[in-house]
Amino acid sequence: MQQPRIQPPSVNDLKAMFQVSGLKQKLLFTFFMMMVFRFCTQLPLFGIDGTIFKNIAMDNNIVGFLDMFSGGALGNVSIIALGIGPYITSSIVMQLLAVVIPQLEKLQKEEGEAGRRKIAQYTRVFTVVIAIFQALVFVLYLLKSATAAIMPDVNHFLFVVGSVGILTAGAVFTMWLAELMTEKGIGNGASMIIFWGILSRIPVYVKSTANIVINDVRMQWCLVALLLIFFATMVLIVIMHEAARKVIIVNPKRQVGNKVYGGMNTYIPFKINPGGVMPIIFAIAILMFPTTVLSLVMNFPEGPIKDVLLQFQAVFNPSTFSYNAIYFLLIVVLTFFYASIIPNMQPKEIANNLKKYGSSIPGIKPGRPTAEALDRILSRVTLLGALSLGVVALIPSFSSTATGITSLQGLGATSLIIMVGVALDFINQVKTQLLSKSYESFLKERP
Repeated sequence: MQQPRIQPPSVNDLKAMFQVSGLKQKLLFTFFMMMVFRFCTQLPLFGIDGTIFKNIAMDNNIVGFLDMFSGGALGNVSIIALGIGPYITSSIVMQLLAVVIPQLEKLQKEEGEAGRRKIAQYTRVFTVVIAIFQALVFVLYLLKSATAAIMPDVNHFLFVVGSVGILTAGAVFTMWLAELMTEKGIGNGASMIIFWGILSRIPVYVKSTANIVINDVRMQWCLVALLLIFFATMVLIVIMHEAARKVIIVNPKRQVGNKVYGGMNTYIPFKINPGGVMPIIFAIAILMFPTTVLSLVMNFPEGPIKDVLLQFQAVFNPSTFSYNAIYFLLIVVLTFFYASIIPNMQPKEIANNLKKYGSSIPGIKPGRPTAEALDRILSRVTLLGALSLGVVALIPSFSSTATGITSLQGLGATSLIIMVGVALDFINQVKTQLLSKSYESFLKERP
C-alpha cells in the first residue's frame, strides 16, 4: 500500500499556527518591553546637563565603550544608565560560585525548580549590591571628572544620595524587564536588551562614518573592504552557531509483543559553540568592572599609587592590544566554563544514560571508557569553538584599525557577534514555539 505523501504546511496553516500558539502575544509583549526600555533611556537623571556630559564623554574611550552596551542610556545620563550590566555580572558571579560552593551546586542540580528559584533570588539580591557600587562609582566620576555637567544649584551631598538610589532602582527595573521578557516574552530577555541597545546606536555609527568617508575616495574603498569583512564575519558567526560534532550512537533492538523497537543508529550533536553569545557577554561584563573602577583614577593625588593605576588604565583601554588579548583569553576560558555547566554536555551523565538504556558508541565499551571518549571529544570541540569565537571577535576590530575607519570599531568587534548570535537565538525561539504547536496539533488530530 502506497504511503500518503506528506504535504508541507501552507501559508494559511502557518498563519493559523502563529495565531493559536500564542507566539503573537509573546512577540508583542517583547517589543512592548523594549519600547519601555528605550523610553527610559531618554529620562535624564536630575541635576545633570546631558549636552555638556556628552561632549565630555566623547573624549573618554571607556565611557563611550560602556555607553554602547547601554544603548545610549549612559551617554544620556538616564535613570537606567547602568543598564543590564549589574544583573549580568551578578549572574556570572552566581554561576562561578555554584561551581565552587557545594550548597549552591546542590540547589542548581538536585533541587529542581525550587533550587533554581532560590538561586535566582540570590542573583537579584547581589544585583542590588553591584548596582549600588557601580552607581556610586559613576556619581563620583560625575563629581570629579564631569563637574561642568552638574547644574550649579545642585547640592552635591543630596545629588550623590539621590542619584545612587535612582540609578540602583533603574538597574533593578532593567533586571525586572529582562526577567519579564524571559518569562512571558520570546525568551533571552537580557540578551534582547543588549541587542536592542546596540541596534539603537547604528544610526550614530552611520553618521560618524559618513563624515569620515564622504570627501575621501580612498576611505570610501576602505569602507567597502571593511563592510565585506563584516559580512564575511557574520557568515562565520552563523556557521559557528549552527555547527555541531555528531557522535554516532548504536541503539539495541527491543521486542515488545510482536513488535521490534530500536536498532536504529542515532547521534548526539555537540555544538562547536555551546555558549552562543554568552561568553562574549560575560567577558564584556567582567571587563566592565575594572574599567568602571579605573574611571576614577584621575581623582587620586600624584604619586606612585596613581602611576600604577594609570598603567592599569592603559592596559584596560578598549583600543589597546593588551585589552584585546585579555578579551580573547576571557572568551576562551568562559567558553570552557559555560560548556562545563551545560547539562547536556556532561560526559559522565551521558555515559551513564547510554549504559542504562543499552546504547553505546561504536568501538567503545560502555561506562567509563565512553565517558573518557566523550570527554576527549568535548574538549577538542570546545577548544575549537573557543578559539574560533575569540578570533572572530577580534577580526573586525583589527580590520577597523587597519582601514582607518575606527567609527565602526565598536559595532564591528563585540557588537556584531552579539547581534548575530541573539538574532539566531531569537529565530530558534520562534521555530521552537511553532514546532511545539505543530506537535500539539498532531496529537489532537490523532484518533
